[in-house]
Amino acid sequence: MRKRKVFLITGASTGIGEATAKLAAEAGYRVVLAARSTGKLEALQDRLGSDNTMVFACDVSDWKAQEKMINTAVEHFGRIDVVLANAGFSKGSSFYGGEDKLDEWREMVLTNVYGPAVTARLCLPKLVKTGGHFLITGSVVGHITSIRNLYSATKWAVTGIAQAIRNEMVGTGIRVTLIEPGVVDTPFWDTVPKPDTPELLPDDVARAVMYAVSQPPHVDVNQVLIRPTGQPH
Repeated sequence: MRKRKVFLITGASTGIGEATAKLAAEAGYRVVLAARSTGKLEALQDRLGSDNTMVFACDVSDWKAQEKMINTAVEHFGRIDVVLANAGFSKGSSFYGGEDKLDEWREMVLTNVYGPAVTARLCLPKLVKTGGHFLITGSVVGHITSIRNLYSATKWAVTGIAQAIRNEMVGTGIRVTLIEPGVVDTPFWDTVPKPDTPELLPDDVARAVMYAVSQPPHVDVNQVLIRPTGQPH
């Protein structure tokens, strides 16, 4: 049982994280499901089976919470093989005009930038032991800036984090993949206006994640930029 591979996902309660968890479970992984609250995670766990999953309430901006999550996962399952640092959010937060959003800016930087950096720092030693795979969710707007707000800047930071990790892990056998989705139909848009453009489904991005993960060990899919057909950049 402890030889079965383990897939850890932050931001697993909805959208891309939830869809990836389902596909990972179907592929035979045991899955660690992490998000700020456990209500939706527990419902997902019921669908995937409690023997194959672990639910953990974790704010990725809290180093100690992530450390406890990762150590508990290793104690329970014995290993971590794949990590998707997926937690993130946006509420707009433009640089000019409108009201000042001091707390919102701080929370967004801590969640979108500091959070995945901590995930990497804490998980990479575990992944080295298993010859694992680290994936991180960026965005099209971390590739080409098409919106003018702080969220885009945080995703440019994620692009830099992925490249820095890949350079640092050369020679360890660790694979690093940056996933950059365009517009996806997820609860992300509950707090920001959705553009009038075609959109992907969460499963579309989850399949891209699993494509990267399913490659032979000598194949490192560095970057997946995936837009819905017809989305302008």
